[in-house]
Formats: sequence, structure tokens, C-alpha cells
Amino acid sequence: FTRSIVAVYSTCMLVVLLRVQLNIIGGYIYLDNAALGKNGTTPLAPPEVQQQYLSSIQHLLGDGLTELITIVKQAVHEVFGSISLKHTLSLLELEQKLKDIRKVVEHKDSDQIASYSPLCHYLMPDEENPLAAQACGLTERDIATIKLLNETRDMLESPDFSTVLSTCLNRGFSRLLDNMAEFFRPTEQDLSQNGSVNSLSSVSLPLAKIIPIINGQIHSVCSETPSHFVQDLLMMEQVKDFAANVYEAFSTPQQLEK
Repeated sequence: FTRSIVAVYSTCMLVVLLRVQLNIIGGYIYLDNAALGKNGTTPLAPPEVQQQYLSSIQHLLGDGLTELITIVKQAVHEVFGSISLKHTLSLLELEQKLKDIRKVVEHKDSDQIASYSPLCHYLMPDEENPLAAQACGLTERDIATIKLLNETRDMLESPDFSTVLSTCLNRGFSRLLDNMAEFFRPTEQDLSQNGSVNSLSSVSLPLAKIIPIINGQIHSVCSETPSHFVQDLLMMEQVKDFAANVYEAFSTPQQLEK
């Protein structure tokens, strides 16, 4: 359960974070190209700054992912720990269990409604990052990278980002359940015994059978190339609109001065 749930979370986060980063960089490159004709202008994002900035994705793929796995594992234990392997669950019940796990991971049950997603923490290192700690010996390149990282952090903490990530996660988890639904189809025998079957709640499988099914889902999330899962997320209107807004914000000189 932990593996497949983390696969959905990390894929959604990776897609949205990369869209934000590439559109911020795109905005800067546009401004740099527009300023090429003017003498003595130093580029806002020279290639080495771009490289240093984009390598910050390593946090999500390293420490961020390790922490996410720990939190999801705890949530899975909380929700499934006491259930016997013989206990049967319908697809609807399974969907509810996944919602319970998401509530724990995304702090949806807490009273304080944060303006930004608690998942931001896994996307980027906290502001006291190693670069800022050596502030006395920073090169211009480091300062430019820190500026980009801080602007990205502001974007990730915006309500818009939170909404887009949430929409992606909803799509991701409903896709996970759709893939599993095939295993919950009523058999001919079920149908003959029960004329009007609501297939979502009529078929229940023991947890022992559900575990290999959900474990197998990790391949449909992570392994296919090109990944249909990622393609699906990239084609979502909310993701496209958000990316376009980020690009617009960072390719307008007046906006940057703010």
C-alpha cells in the first residue's frame, strides 16, 4: 500500500514542481533574450544558475521522498494495521480507506487551515538551506540561484499551487482505483444470483488478495514509458493554466521588480 500510494504522491509532486520550475526559468530566459541588445546587462539566469536551480529537484527525489515514505507508512499502519488479512473489502470501502490515509498525510483533519499545502515540505528544502548558511562566501551565481529558489518557494506556498496539486492527486488516486476496479468485477455467478448488482459495492475481496493487486499498481504509475499517468496529469487544464500563469508572471519585468 505504501509503495503505490507514495508512487502517486511523488509522481504528482514531480510533475507539478517541474512545471513550475521550467516556467520560472522560461520567464527568465525570455527576459534575458529580450535584454540581449542592451549593453552591459548581466543575464538574470545564466546556464550555470539554471543548472544549479534545477538540481534542487534532488530534494524531492532524496530527503523529501524518504520523509514522505515514513509519513505514508505510518498512515497506512494507522488505517490498515488492525484489519485481518481475511477481512473483505469492496472497492467503495477501499476508496474510503485511501481517503483516510490521505487525510492523515495531508493533515486534512487539522483545524488550522493552512493557506499552502503541507506537502510543500517534501518538495523543497526549508529556507535554512546549506547555500544560505554560507552567505558570507556566496558567489553571484549562488545569490541568483537562492533568489530563484525563494521565488519558487513563494509559488509553492500559494493557494493556487495547493489547488492544482490537490486536483492532480484526486486524479491520480481515482486512476489508481479505476485500475483496481477490473479486479472487483462481478462474476457471471454473482450476476445470476443478484439481478441488479451495484458492481462497486457488490464484490468484496479479502485484504490478502487486495495487497498484491495494489502492489502491482506501482508499475502503471512509475514504470511505463511514456507514462500514461504522467501524460494524463500534464494534459489537465488546471496544470496547463497554472503553468501559463507562472510563465506570464516571470516573463514580465514589472512583475519581477515587485
